[in-house]
Amino acid sequence: MSISRRRFLEESMLAAAAAAAAAGTTRLARAADGDVAGGRKASPGDVIRLAVIGVNGRGMNHVTAYAGRKDAAVVAICDADQKTFERARKAVEGKTGKAPTYYQDIRKLLEDKSIDAVSIATPNHWHSLAAIWAMQAGKDVYVEKPASHNVQEGRRLVEVARKQNRICQVGSQSRSNPGMRQLIDYVRSGKLGKVTVARGLCYKRRESIGKVGTPARPPATVDYNLWLGPAPMRADVPRSRLHYDWHWQWDYGNGDIGNQGVHEMDKARWGLGKSTLPRSVFAYGGRFGYEDDGQTPNTEVCVYDYGDSQLVFEVRGLSSGDFKGAKVGNIFHGTEGYAVSTNYSSGTIFDLKGEKVQHFEGGANHFENFLNAVRSRKVSDLTADVEEGHLSAALCHLGNISYRLGSPQPPTKQPGYLLKSKEAQETFARFEQHLTDNGLPADKVQVRMGRELTVDPKNETFTNGSRDANALLARESRKGFAVPNKA
Repeated sequence: MSISRRRFLEESMLAAAAAAAAAGTTRLARAADGDVAGGRKASPGDVIRLAVIGVNGRGMNHVTAYAGRKDAAVVAICDADQKTFERARKAVEGKTGKAPTYYQDIRKLLEDKSIDAVSIATPNHWHSLAAIWAMQAGKDVYVEKPASHNVQEGRRLVEVARKQNRICQVGSQSRSNPGMRQLIDYVRSGKLGKVTVARGLCYKRRESIGKVGTPARPPATVDYNLWLGPAPMRADVPRSRLHYDWHWQWDYGNGDIGNQGVHEMDKARWGLGKSTLPRSVFAYGGRFGYEDDGQTPNTEVCVYDYGDSQLVFEVRGLSSGDFKGAKVGNIFHGTEGYAVSTNYSSGTIFDLKGEKVQHFEGGANHFENFLNAVRSRKVSDLTADVEEGHLSAALCHLGNISYRLGSPQPPTKQPGYLLKSKEAQETFARFEQHLTDNGLPADKVQVRMGRELTVDPKNETFTNGSRDANALLARESRKGFAVPNKA
C-alpha cells in the first residue's frame, strides 16, 4: 500500500469514527495526582487530552488523526524544531478552532498534568526514551515503530509500561486491520499445513542521499541538543541528518529493516506465532550502487532460526522485481500451500499449484484501538501492545548486529551458514541475481557477510561468547538523556 493511500484510509476511517462518536466534553476521571485514574474506566463521552511529539513527518498523520474527534483533543505539540509547529497548529485549529500549546522541550511537556496521553513520531533514537519518560509521568503512550533503537531499551520500555500500569501501543497498524488478522488466523490455523518459512520483503528503491562535504550548522530553529537526546553529540552536522535521511545513519536510525521493514518483520513473526526471540541469526548485504553519507545497508538479508521454522527478511534498495507478486509485504510457505500479502490490510491464500484459494481484506483504525484501550485500561484490548513492538524491533536489531560484525568478501566465498537450509541458499542466489540485474555482478562486488550469532531468547542476549555483539544490544546514552537501567 502506498503511503498516500495508507494515510487516506486512516484519515477517512478516523473521520467516520469521529462523526459516529457520542458527543461529550467531560474530562477523563482523574486521580488525586492529576493523572488519568489508574484502572478506572472512563465513560464513552470523556475527552482524552493528547500531545503529539515529533511532527516533521509521520507525526502530522497523528495530528490529523486525533484532531476534530469528539472523544479526543490535541492540546499540545512538541518538536525540537520550532518551524514544525505552525503547520501542526493550523491543522488542529482548522478542525477545532483551538490552537494547541507548543513545547520545544519534551521534559516541559511532561510536566503538564492535564495531558492524558502522548503520541510519539520522533526519529527512532528517541522512541523508547520519550515513551518511558511519558509513562513515568503518568501518560499513556502511542509510539511509532520501531519501538526501540536497540534491544535493551526496548525491553526496558516494556518493563516500565508494566510497572507504571500504562497503556502503550506501537504503530504496527497491520495488527488492527481485519483483513490482515483474518490472513494471519488462516496461516496459523493449520490449513496451509506446517508453515516452515515466513518471509518479509522490503523491495523499495532508495536513492543516494549524497555526500554533504563540509559539515553544516544546525538550523537556527532547531535545539540540536534536544534533537539528539540520547544519541551521541557530534561536532559535524550533515544536512541530511536532521531530515528523513537520519534513517540511514546508525546513531539515529536502523536502516530500512527498522523503517518499512519492521512492519513486514512484525507480520512474519505474528504469522509464525512466535513470542520470543529466535535461537540464532545471520545477515549479509551492503550499501551498493552509490557512495554517500548513508551507513546502513541498502541491500540486506537476515535469516532467523526458530528451530521448527525460519523467518527470512530481505531489503532491496535498488531496482527490483517482485517475488510471488509481492515487493513490500509477506509470504508464508506451508507444506499445503502459501499465503501472500502485499500491503497492511489484505492477503491471498494459494495452493501448491499457485491457484487462488481465498482472499482477505479490510482496514480499521489503529489510533482508535489505542484510544479505546486508554478508556478500558485493558492491555488486552490493544492490537499492538508494546511487547509485540519490542520483539519485532529486536529482530531488526539482531539482524543489524550480525551485519555490522561481518566483513566484506567476494560472494563466491560463502560462509557455512548459507549451506544450512535450501531457503538460505535460494535466497542468496536471488540476492546475487538482484545485484547482477543492477550492474553489480559477483566478480565486481564485496558483500559484508555477517557473523552467525546464537541467541538466548529468555535473557535476550547472545550466547556464543560475543562480547562485541552483546555490547551492541544497548548503548551509552548522553548525560541527561539516559534510558533507565531498571524500570
